[in-house]
Amino acid sequence: MEFRCRLGTAGGEIVEGVYVADSEARLRRELEDKGLFVLSLKPRGVFPAVGFVQARQRPIRRQEFLVFNQELATLLKAGIPLVQSLDILRQRVSNPTFRAVLDGVHEKVKAGTALSDAFGEHPDLFPAVYAASLMAGERSGNLDEVLRRYVAYEKVIGAVRRRTISALIYPAILVVLMLLLVGIIVFRVVPAFSDFYSQFGRTLPLSTRIIVGVSNLLIGNFPIVAVGLLAAVAAAVTWWKRPGQRTRIDRFLVELPWAGKTLRKFATAQLGRTLSTLLGGGIPLVTGIEIAGRSMTNRYLAGELAVVGRQVREGESFGAALRARGTFPDVAVKMVEVGESTGALQDMLTSLAEFYDEEVETEVGRFITMVEPAILVIMGLIIALVVLALYMPLFELSSVVGA
Repeated sequence: MEFRCRLGTAGGEIVEGVYVADSEARLRRELEDKGLFVLSLKPRGVFPAVGFVQARQRPIRRQEFLVFNQELATLLKAGIPLVQSLDILRQRVSNPTFRAVLDGVHEKVKAGTALSDAFGEHPDLFPAVYAASLMAGERSGNLDEVLRRYVAYEKVIGAVRRRTISALIYPAILVVLMLLLVGIIVFRVVPAFSDFYSQFGRTLPLSTRIIVGVSNLLIGNFPIVAVGLLAAVAAAVTWWKRPGQRTRIDRFLVELPWAGKTLRKFATAQLGRTLSTLLGGGIPLVTGIEIAGRSMTNRYLAGELAVVGRQVREGESFGAALRARGTFPDVAVKMVEVGESTGALQDMLTSLAEFYDEEVETEVGRFITMVEPAILVIMGLIIALVVLALYMPLFELSSVVGA
């Protein structure tokens, strides 16, 4: 929770700022322990008319976070002390949430806390691999170099994610357009045709009666249908949030005939890139495996990697532990084994990530190439069947009139 504070210093200065704390009492105690006098302290987002707190924080944009790390690495390389660098950068941040976090990080580092520990207190805002990279940089004394490596890592991951999302946008637009067209036909066009045909008092064809019946059902019971859909969505969300459900779904996805292989390759590329970054920063292999597992988006494969990490901790080689699980692709396992045997595991993991990034991009492109015409054909068939069902009574009427 964010609090806007007006403080007095021992020298008589008045300072204002935004601080993050679990509660008002805890923040007040921390400020007083630092020798500050609390003149006013109130939660941000308080509406005087109703007196409640807006608890939602503005998220930290990924681009803003990367720019901060680039600037911090530049300042450190220029020889500016860490505390002074943080003080300079926190004043230039426009995001109130990020600025409040940096205020707290600056105070903790100024008091002697390690930078990795200060950022590690916000696991909901920053990934685990970031705190681990900072810790590696602090241990090796090359914090600026580690920060640059982390920024490069995030840029590559972001580029892969953007390309994948861009490839899926057009099929998603086609599906939305198909649903909109069917909705317009069902709710606007079908009722007009139904009123027109009711004037003739003739029995409509079966396909037309089905279309009209579905339209009348949806229009006549729209509130019930809407509530039912909302209830179904709420039930699905509740089911999704049950413990272990995410892992079961991720396991089902990676076991699909074609898409499962692509998901495994994507997760393997993610693992290779993350672990390579951690090893390059000086993090031990066992610790790097644990952190990389927490950073993976597929919970099932993350659990499998956790088992691998325990086996490596017990003395087994990384490649042998991966092969024993049989979860990750054989090519990845062989590349890891070669990297371990030659002492170039970090470079081999980077090559592994680049190899699977290219394969995933190729397979996603091939999938989109097949899906786009398939969606167009399905849209055409659905609309053609609906229109044919609506116009069929007109054909019958015209034949009767012509006879």
